[in-house]
Amino acid sequence: MDFAHALARREELSESEPGPLPVPSGAPPLDPELGAALAALGHVVREPITPQNLAARQERDTAVRPRPTVRDLRDDGRFEVEELLVPGASGEPDVSLVSARPAGIDRARPLPLLYYMHGGGMISGNAWSVLPRLLREWACALELAVVSVEYRLAPQARYPGPVEDCYAGFVWVAAHAAELGIDAGRIVIGGKSAGGGLAAALALLVRDRGGPAPIGQLLLCPMLDDRNDTFSSHQMAGIDVWDRTSNATAWQALLGDRYGAADLSPYAAPARATDLSDLPPAYVEVGSAETFRDEGVAYANAIWQAGGQAELHVWPGAFHGFDTFAPQAALSQDARDARFRWLRRVLTQSTQSTQSTPSTQSGASSGPGSV
Repeated sequence: MDFAHALARREELSESEPGPLPVPSGAPPLDPELGAALAALGHVVREPITPQNLAARQERDTAVRPRPTVRDLRDDGRFEVEELLVPGASGEPDVSLVSARPAGIDRARPLPLLYYMHGGGMISGNAWSVLPRLLREWACALELAVVSVEYRLAPQARYPGPVEDCYAGFVWVAAHAAELGIDAGRIVIGGKSAGGGLAAALALLVRDRGGPAPIGQLLLCPMLDDRNDTFSSHQMAGIDVWDRTSNATAWQALLGDRYGAADLSPYAAPARATDLSDLPPAYVEVGSAETFRDEGVAYANAIWQAGGQAELHVWPGAFHGFDTFAPQAALSQDARDARFRWLRRVLTQSTQSTQSTPSTQSGASSGPGSV
């Protein structure tokens, strides 16, 4: 089944369902600084991704997206960085990881870890491009190690390939914590957009497979729901930088013939999960003017209803990925501050909970910072 046929099939399924969602005429007002940034984006950036232009958009992303080298990431000796190739799932290719930590810290003192999955709608992005900012804004201030995952992209790799790559890397890192100088008992999983969806799926997989339990999940504007039928997905159609056309294209690229299936696994689309109990504390962030607003809010609410812990932020007037496009905007700075405070709190609480165990050492810091 090709992209066009699958998208037509999804529309047929939607039309056959009772009570179609009305398309609102208005949208939440944009924050003035963010609105100016959105207006300044070129037409190519704002053009929706379709089955017809997907290959060209992927080629352009590969050409223009930064891919810093290990030497670049070491930043004149501030960080220790290495690229790792670890076993993938059974019968699947090896998985590339980029491991980094602040330099000058004795490896005998294990550091907490952020296990991070990049964004890009499951169809673009790379593990290297996200690291400079993560290292600059989090690693030093929190004495935090970071591992970024180079998972396979759709449609060249369909579900479950990308999430299984993330799971294989996570299990390997936890099993080799001592040699990496990290504390396997203090791992936060996180990601942005597609990476946020993969982080949520990874939390479900680890829970259900009995893997090493993370202490938190950082879900930034997460891509959670393949059904693409929330109020906000209709409300922001043609407005958000990632709208329901791009979203439908990306989900079909990932799911192939499973696109639109009633029994789709929650490991593919976490919004499909019916049991969100026993998950690590979550930080869920969306903008009021983005496609993923309602699915993010619904996911946080479902965690609460299951008796779990979630901190939800809906930034007023923010579109998808706003802090990337307008990093100096006041709202972007507020969002980075809130993320930092949550991460610091989770790490501090994990340190306090393990202090009674003599064999456990901790490296979390409560120093100031802004992410």
